[in-house]
Amino acid sequence: MPEKNPSSSKGTFGPGDLDGWDPDVQLGVPGDYPYTRGPYPSMYAGRLWTMRQYAGFGTADETNMRFKALLGAGQTGLSVAFDLPTQMGLDSDAGLAVGEVGKVGVAIDSIDDMRRLFDGIPLGEVTTSMTINATAPILLLLYQLVAEEQGVGADQIRGTVQNDILKEYIARGTYIYPVAPSMRIVTDLFEYCAAELPNWNTISISGYHIREAGSTAAQELAFTLSNGLAYVEAAVAAGLDVDDFAPRLSFFWNAHNGVFVEAAKYRAARRLWARLMRDRVGARRPESLRMRFHTQTAGSSLTAQQPENNIVRTAYQALSAVLGGTQSLHTNAFDEALGLPTDASAKLALRTQQVLGHETGLADVVDPLAGSYYVESLTNELESSAQDLIDRIDELGGAVAAIEAGFQQSQIESAAYDHARQVDEGSTTVVGVNAYYEEPAPTQPLVIDDAVERMQRAALVDRRASRDDVEVNVGLGAVEEAARSGSNLLYPMKAALRSGATVGEVSDVLRTVFGRYRPAS
Repeated sequence: MPEKNPSSSKGTFGPGDLDGWDPDVQLGVPGDYPYTRGPYPSMYAGRLWTMRQYAGFGTADETNMRFKALLGAGQTGLSVAFDLPTQMGLDSDAGLAVGEVGKVGVAIDSIDDMRRLFDGIPLGEVTTSMTINATAPILLLLYQLVAEEQGVGADQIRGTVQNDILKEYIARGTYIYPVAPSMRIVTDLFEYCAAELPNWNTISISGYHIREAGSTAAQELAFTLSNGLAYVEAAVAAGLDVDDFAPRLSFFWNAHNGVFVEAAKYRAARRLWARLMRDRVGARRPESLRMRFHTQTAGSSLTAQQPENNIVRTAYQALSAVLGGTQSLHTNAFDEALGLPTDASAKLALRTQQVLGHETGLADVVDPLAGSYYVESLTNELESSAQDLIDRIDELGGAVAAIEAGFQQSQIESAAYDHARQVDEGSTTVVGVNAYYEEPAPTQPLVIDDAVERMQRAALVDRRASRDDVEVNVGLGAVEEAARSGSNLLYPMKAALRSGATVGEVSDVLRTVFGRYRPAS
């Protein structure tokens, strides 16, 4: 959503806009507290951001081919999109999965699918991000099992699992269980990775979907950081030491249309998180204060009208992410307002990043915006606005209580309505939609064949027929016992999945114990 900063109408900024501003306090140097200028001293001069294109559709075999094509084109990290049944803990032959198998991501039912998804891809050499939340531990464990089959050591398994359930209640909707057991699953994953997968990022605390639902930049900041605090406080309450798990926390931000607002947003996010972790939580290690994040360009800004315009939008949004110091980046394909990206549009989106990284000079200097009267004013303003919203959430009892009261949801709905009204009235210009409109040329999007669902269901029948049902039932029984006793869920989950249990079967056990979340009207 394009956002006019309250001060942007001034047009000119100068020293008076930074009265009381101390660069030693509010900027520091790159790689040091408060990390405004970036989490690492050399930033892209030492290493470019990871170019991690989000991909997943149809079967594991089809997505494996897309992964290999992107890696062959120079992509430096993988990012997996899962279909809705996988996200919701449903097997492909479940009644509620009809019509959704493989449509918005890849269908993963069991370890067989995960093996095919990463066939021929060395998991000790690539980093993988998985956008999965309610079923995050299941998909992480399947990934770990396949990596172990490849002979990859635990310390070589690197990547991120989103595992951010709170934003699902706020903005996205792929939750399964009530809030309390969902938070327990999150912290069980923290504990498991601290012991077993030391280089895995245990959560990607996501503002992306909050912004996609219609929030402002300040709301994206505040609601995301409040969720982050809730995870940290829950983990500490569960007995974990903050300095043991906080270094593996990561964030996921939206790169929207306002180039300078967005760049300032990332700088404000790092500074605000470092201060909150040090002064409020009491973290001590520099790694616990240092925010690292992934960025994706704004899907909600893409238009079905004149879709080629999206190439330009995406490039400028990616520019803001790089100016703001992102650690990895996904650039959307121009045809995603019409359907899943084609091979050609996905490669063009990757090339957009490669041009930014290699041809523009952006990688030659750390935080080139530092000291700009305008950008520093924006950074201060966004930090202040976000802190005000965090204070309001605290007054409501914290992020979880505020979610249950509907605070974040109502704030986002109001902001989204305001933006839609501005577009309708023409006070906000969207090129090709409410200005410079032309009749659209025909475009052929990628379509997922309904045969994918039939193939996936048939593979499940074969999988269940070939496994040892006694072993599977013993494994599922151990998952149920752990769910009821409060012990860490991931160890019995891993054993059950190794024996051939499916994503849906493990999720059904937890549904039996935890119940299902029903949002208040």
